[in-house]
Amino acid sequence: MSNTPRSVTRVIDTVRVLEGGGFPVRRPFPTATLDHVDPFLLLDHFGPIEWGPNQAIGAPAHPHRGFETVSYILAGAMMHSDSAGNQGKLGPGDVQWMTAGAGVIHSELPDPEFKRRGGVMHGFQIWVNLPASDKMMAPRYQEIGKAEIPVARSEDGKVEVKVIAGEALGVHAKIATRTPILYQHWTLEPGASIVAAVPAGYRGLVYVFAGALELGGRRVREGQLARLSDTGDTIEFSTQTATGEASERAELLLLAGVPLDEPVARHGPFVMNTREQLIEAFADYQAGRLTTRV
Repeated sequence: MSNTPRSVTRVIDTVRVLEGGGFPVRRPFPTATLDHVDPFLLLDHFGPIEWGPNQAIGAPAHPHRGFETVSYILAGAMMHSDSAGNQGKLGPGDVQWMTAGAGVIHSELPDPEFKRRGGVMHGFQIWVNLPASDKMMAPRYQEIGKAEIPVARSEDGKVEVKVIAGEALGVHAKIATRTPILYQHWTLEPGASIVAAVPAGYRGLVYVFAGALELGGRRVREGQLARLSDTGDTIEFSTQTATGEASERAELLLLAGVPLDEPVARHGPFVMNTREQLIEAFADYQAGRLTTRV
């Protein structure tokens, strides 16, 4: 690592949309102004939202092909199930990395007990594109509980990072990715600063979801996404203001990956390389052929 800092080329505000059965999300992309950031296709921030008893909703059965969905829960509890009989429960701090590959029909709904009593739901879902060579691979799931996610801290104890994918502060993630990916949850206390590695050749994003940060020469606030320059191999986060005064606690997601540089043909739940492959995906779904691939 040459320790060359990256800058921030653009700061993007989220838009609010309804997803699944009608739950609200904040989305920096895809939007009318930003379709995707190779290899990332979508970033949704759901919550924090307080659901009353029997009010919580999720995403009923729907198909996917050609990419990966990554769900990370901060609060609440979600149930996953699919047409092949796979089931799983995600609670606070848990991650599911689902490789849809050739096809999955699944649902993501509030855990029945959580729905019965209500409470706060909060988390993220990102979509990661698959290279053309993997788009029709067999689906797979990697479900990693909170206790299994590696955590690292700075020497002064003011910075913590949960390493979902990639490496940070000498700690390696347990999740295996199809292409090189960083997915990290950083927490900085007031007055903290840290230099994080973003390897050369990776395309980088920072989404701030609590507090505010000095980041690559820009002030980035809660609900904003920062696109990093493509050159350099580090990025510094700081909760100090430009005048050196300590500010509030901040939390962010660092996403980075090696771009695929392949054509993207997407519509709804399918992401392929050509229009013809999209037509085939819809035909397979309508004919019931996706269920035979899970």
